[in-house]
Amino acid sequence: MKIARSVALSAAVLVLGLTTACSGGTATPAGSTAASSAAGSSSAAAGDNKIVLYSGRNEKLVQPLIDQFESKTGIDVEVRYGNTSQMAAQILEEGDKSPADLFLAQDAGALGAVSSKGLFKDLDSKTLDLVPEKYRDAENQWVGVTGRTRVLAYNPDMIKEADLPKTVEELNDPKYKGKVGVAPTNASFQSFITAMRVLQGDAAAEKYLSDLAANSPEIREGNGEIVKDIDAGKIPFGLVNHYYVYEIAGEKGVEYTDMKVKNYIFPEGNIGALVNVSGAGIMKTTKDDEAQQLLDYFLSMDGQKYFAEKTFEYPLIDGAPTPAGMPKLEDIKTPDVDLNKLEDLETTISMITSAGLA
Repeated sequence: MKIARSVALSAAVLVLGLTTACSGGTATPAGSTAASSAAGSSSAAAGDNKIVLYSGRNEKLVQPLIDQFESKTGIDVEVRYGNTSQMAAQILEEGDKSPADLFLAQDAGALGAVSSKGLFKDLDSKTLDLVPEKYRDAENQWVGVTGRTRVLAYNPDMIKEADLPKTVEELNDPKYKGKVGVAPTNASFQSFITAMRVLQGDAAAEKYLSDLAANSPEIREGNGEIVKDIDAGKIPFGLVNHYYVYEIAGEKGVEYTDMKVKNYIFPEGNIGALVNVSGAGIMKTTKDDEAQQLLDYFLSMDGQKYFAEKTFEYPLIDGAPTPAGMPKLEDIKTPDVDLNKLEDLETTISMITSAGLA
């Protein structure tokens, strides 16, 4: 069973200070039917073959895999959907009263924010050891499920690959004024800026954002909109995650190779080539092991192949396939950023807002 839900809460009641404007969601009262239903079927009864999943991942991307899990196990998964910032904020407000059993997030920052409040249980080594150390929590509270690299998606009819900038900072050159698509309220952009803060310091990140704002970027609500506009020739390029080219191709009913959009990975470990993870943590209040079973399924060969072949994300376990048309994850020169340090989304969102980008 799935319960679709978007939650947007006022910044005054959120530990993270996440605002409705920065999450792009539609408000749904916490006392609504959806919330009450989910709470009533939470993990209070041990071994009841039911779990509540808070998903910051898009329904159309993950629901088919959850349906497979339900069919194989007979476990009923009730899903509360929203974007990652919204769901993290909801968990932080609910605290140990949350009906959630498992939190599936789009990025490591939101997982870190929940973990920092002591709301996840320790994961066992059997689960953790499936995933390379750099893609899991140092304190064993969450584990990566898939990887995604930041890219500059571009239209080769509008700009040749040889003419693309070598760093993400170069996009703020005046010659690119009004040409760069960005989605400042999207969690992946926020994590990218948080990583820049970790790697280069807050002053550098603030300068980057102010320079970006001064260069009149084409602001969109989401990465998908950026890719659509690149494909339509409205803008030459934009900052997105690598898999959106495949997602929009699927929506159009064409092969990704037929799109007028290509992925470009910034070279030499530039921060623009950040590899982040979607991941999951099990709530400390969970009373039984159904949540562990769902997490195990995400990290099984069946689950990992699904992500590689259906959502075109990078699997994180050995032996799973690489998404079509992408280099192997280990071959990407990525910036040396500790994903465990991406939890301070509040400061990042404040910087983005202050720069006038949201």
